[in-house]
Amino acid sequence: MSPASEALLRRRGGERSPEVEPDAPFVLVVEDDPDIWRSLQIILGRAGYRLGWAVDGAEGLKAFNDQRPDLVVVDIGLPKVDGWVVLERIRQMSSVPVLLLTARGLESDKVRGLLGGADDYLTKPYSNDELVARLGRLLRRCRPGPEAPRLYDDGRLRIDFLEHSVEVEGRSVELTPTEFRLLAVLVRHADTVLSVPRLLELGWSDISGAGRGRVKFSVLSLRRKLGWGDVITSPVETVRGFGYRYRPPAL
Repeated sequence: MSPASEALLRRRGGERSPEVEPDAPFVLVVEDDPDIWRSLQIILGRAGYRLGWAVDGAEGLKAFNDQRPDLVVVDIGLPKVDGWVVLERIRQMSSVPVLLLTARGLESDKVRGLLGGADDYLTKPYSNDELVARLGRLLRRCRPGPEAPRLYDDGRLRIDFLEHSVEVEGRSVELTPTEFRLLAVLVRHADTVLSVPRLLELGWSDISGAGRGRVKFSVLSLRRKLGWGDVITSPVETVRGFGYRYRPPAL
């Protein structure tokens, strides 16, 4: 982390404790309530995370660009730039996991957040253990272990999971972070039928099923961009009544 970023952490009360490992995951908290920040600082610090704090949406976006966090926790009701805009801007730039932490418990807000690209949504008040468990799950999904291969290449489709690059028969394809996550899940489970709830869990960490409608939309968009719009011949198959699967070419 740069000296400027370290200074920001100190200024915002986020200086990491010496027992936290220097290579521990870095979590950026965008929250305007200092009491909630202090609570998160204790909870997540004890869980072994390095932390940064931004008090409004504008500062949060600047900190995101400057500090490159591994995960972002965003409150919705932020001053200057609200959490919805912060989520949208982050999703335009990155697939880094985002957890929305908010007092808004309406189902419509949760659906809006998940459809907007949030990886998880937790309402206040929350259990400390649940928060830590959800963050850990998001990081495990987005930071695969060393045994996970960087490249996938079946002769038709080539994916660099580290660079987030995709090629179809040598043609470069630009995907959104959501489309890339969906493709990665399907490819890593090639020839396996994945149900919509399972895709939501693996691709979006949504175990509630609230975002079911976006799976179909994302599959359609993914097929179109990859040039596989014909549902009959598409390697991304619809298994009616069950879900979806990716069929690699026969050897």
